Amino acid sequence: MSYYFSKTLDAPFDDAVVKVKAALAHEGFGVISEIDIRETLKAKIGVEFRPYLILGACNPALAHEALLLEDKVGLMLPCNVIVQKADDGMIEVAAIDPAASMQSIDNQALKAQATIVGEKLKAALERL
Repeated sequence: MSYYFSKTLDAPFDDAVVKVKAALAHEGFGVISEIDIRETLKAKIGVEFRPYLILGACNPALAHEALLLEDKVGLMLPCNVIVQKADDGMIEVAAIDPAASMQSIDNQALKAQATIVGEKLKAALERL
């Protein structure tokens, strides 16, 4: 089982980020955090890196349901989505597969919930 879903886009990086955020919003996700890996690595350790952004996506209703099913699941929230420039100049968008990440938790209701979240993340990527 893969731990992520992905799609490749032929678009400028910044345009891809805007499209990803819109696709996530259409599926009920808000972006509650952004980590610019390129900027962070340059500032912290002086390393040049390709454009690489981590978006912390959260669907509040589904997150609430998951927290009611398993109070420690917050350790695995939000759902991370990355946007990165590949070596060939294309943009790769990848999202965590929540069902894969929840395998270590022995809670069948939570696993079912993770599948629903995963389907919404897949749908967002399909919109791109």
